[in-house]
Amino acid sequence: MTGWQMLFYKEVMRFWRVVGQTVGGPVLTAMLYLLIFGHALESHVKVYGQVSYTAFLVPGLAMMSLLQNAFANSSSSLIASKVMGNLVFLLLTPLSYWHWFVAYVGASIVRGLVVALGVFGVSVFFTDLNLVAPLWVAVFALMGAALMGALGLIAGLHSEKFEQLAAFQNFIVMPMTFLSGVFYSIHSLPPFWQKVSHVNPFFYMIDGFRYGFFGVSDVSPWLSLGVVSATLVVVSLTALYLLRIGYRIRS
Repeated sequence: MTGWQMLFYKEVMRFWRVVGQTVGGPVLTAMLYLLIFGHALESHVKVYGQVSYTAFLVPGLAMMSLLQNAFANSSSSLIASKVMGNLVFLLLTPLSYWHWFVAYVGASIVRGLVVALGVFGVSVFFTDLNLVAPLWVAVFALMGAALMGALGLIAGLHSEKFEQLAAFQNFIVMPMTFLSGVFYSIHSLPPFWQKVSHVNPFFYMIDGFRYGFFGVSDVSPWLSLGVVSATLVVVSLTALYLLRIGYRIRS
């Protein structure tokens, strides 16, 4: 293997060795959401006219789990290396900042996709899903996981303690994913909160992803693609810049 391939392999194996925690835990959480919300609201809520609430819920939960775990993979790896002091071994290698970026974000994509597939795996016990536009599903899944992996890099580089990373996750990532239309269509919200949802990039990732299953969505999938693409470019360039200058990793 080349250097970046070895780093990528190391990052993948880091979460795979504790797959029960890194994959099994999020899948179980999503299954509980399906069990509770789907059972309680199935007969009371219809979305897009003909879509059952449980079917509507599955893509949102899968994408939410994908985003949260892609973020957790890169951010937790960096902060753990900082705290334990083994980041110096990476600094001694001839790896460029591009190699770091590709390896960490690539491993985050893998973990996010594995968790999402696990959510879809358990969803067969609750509802049937059909892929109307599988290309849209693949595009938004890959772009969403890459965006959150890059955002996790930024959070991991900025944080010097686990408490700082936890604050980033609890006060930014968690609220934005829960308020992105996972459990509801934004058309059911008052006008003010619909406008708030439109400035949340997480909403476009989930809405575009859901379009691939039902062929309908709250906004145009092309608009979602444009917003997600622009956000991915900005976040990736920021992460690459911080890696290039060695932001908080050489002290």
